[in-house]
Amino acid sequence: MTKANGRGRLIYGCMGLGGPWDGTSYGASEIDQAAAVIEAAHGIGIELFDHADIYRSGKSEAVFGEVLARSQGLREKIRLQTKCGIRLGERGLETHYDLSRDAILERVNQSLKRLQTEYVDVLLLHRPDPLMDPREVTDAVGQLMAEGKVRQLGVSNMSSAQIAFLQGELETPIVANQLEMSLLRRDWLESTVLVNHAEGVGYSFPHGTLEHCSARGIELQAYGSLAQGRYTGAPSAELSPAESATADMLEQLAGDKNTTPESVLLGWLMKHPAMISPVVGTTNPGRIKACADATSVAATMTRAQWYGLWVAARGNNIP
Repeated sequence: MTKANGRGRLIYGCMGLGGPWDGTSYGASEIDQAAAVIEAAHGIGIELFDHADIYRSGKSEAVFGEVLARSQGLREKIRLQTKCGIRLGERGLETHYDLSRDAILERVNQSLKRLQTEYVDVLLLHRPDPLMDPREVTDAVGQLMAEGKVRQLGVSNMSSAQIAFLQGELETPIVANQLEMSLLRRDWLESTVLVNHAEGVGYSFPHGTLEHCSARGIELQAYGSLAQGRYTGAPSAELSPAESATADMLEQLAGDKNTTPESVLLGWLMKHPAMISPVVGTTNPGRIKACADATSVAATMTRAQWYGLWVAARGNNIP
């Protein structure tokens, strides 16, 4: 197979960088790990690096910022994306959501400081906030864009109705929606074929979200795209019969295409006409490099191969 990179489609998710989730400080080993991961990801053509203010209690952004500070010219070669809207362990609550004007401004400025950059290319609103006032979001985002701190706006974990509601007030287009999507987590796919089918009641994915995003040019970013390694050799993973059959099929297809199971797994997602952009979250440079052929796999995967993987993942049955 002719090697091809994931430029423009693959995204690197930085949630695993920075050490433990607790408040302990990071050190040289965490910075070195971030540098190795960035090098591996950029080496296969990944340009967009995905963050969130809460990842590793802010340390994911901080170690990434340390690498940017010591790597002259790197910032100009990549794009940065971060998220805000989730608060952890604050105000007596384990978790709550906050997309108020002041919270957005505060959290974005904190992210920029940790990342040691003057702007992020994309800001995602991390989770729907039931108390969100779209006018406050518009005010905050407008200010951040006017100050040059944010260039584009997206969302995460939102339905088509929530996106439309928010877009109705915004002066800037929503450019991305990040959702959990993989061959293991298939409710995004099942919901599209189980309309008027009894089995459909078992899937919570909001129907029409893929179509809404695709029709409006909103990029669908798939987190969890490697399915936590269950199909591609995750240590100590106890697989169901369907998962074992799927892993075997991935190995066979990888051999046929002279590539890796990781590239086939991501290529399966990218074959979908909604132009899904997988977010790769492994911190293993070898596994990152194993994703290099995903774009080529998507281009060469047949309909029979695509359906074969879906049927295997479902347990050899489709409605």
